Amino acid sequence: MKITVLYVSVTGNTEKMAGYIQQGIEEVGCIEVKLMNLVQEETVDYEFVEDSQAVIIGTPAYAADLSWQLKKWFDTDWNCSLAGKLGAAFATANCMHGGADLAISSVLSHMLVKGMLVYSSGMGCGRPFIHLGPVALRDDLEGKKELFQLFGKRVAEKAVELFR
Repeated sequence: MKITVLYVSVTGNTEKMAGYIQQGIEEVGCIEVKLMNLVQEETVDYEFVEDSQAVIIGTPAYAADLSWQLKKWFDTDWNCSLAGKLGAAFATANCMHGGADLAISSVLSHMLVKGMLVYSSGMGCGRPFIHLGPVALRDDLEGKKELFQLFGKRVAEKAVELFR
C-alpha cells in the first residue's frame, strides 16, 4: 500500500509537520509513504501519487485560505487522478486566528471535487478529536508532534481498512 503526503512548504513548518505525519503512517507498517513538496516540483512523483491509495495534503494558511501553489495545482495539474483515493488535510499557520481551519476546509472541498473520499477521523476515534484536520502554529510545532503523528496513523489505518 502507498500513501502520499503532498504539501506546500516555503519556511519548513509545513514540511516538518508532514514528517510527523509520515512517522504516524509508518507505525501502521506495510505502507510505503513519500513526502512531496509542491514548491520543489522535482519532488512530485506523479506515478507514486497515482499508485497511492491515500493522499494527505498540507498547506500553510495564507490569508485564511490554502496556499496559491496548492490552489494552482488543484486547478491545473492533471498528471494523475485523485478519484477514489482516501484524502485528508492538515495546515500550519502563523497565529491562532490565521484561518488554518478555513484553509483545511478549502483543501477538503477541492478533494471532493476531484472525487476523493475525505477523512479526518473526526470524533470517531475518540480523543483527541481531529474534526477537519490537524493545525500547527508556527510557535508550537513541537507541541503538536504527537497530534500529527496520531493523524498519520489514523489515516493509514483507515486506508488499510478500506483498500486492503
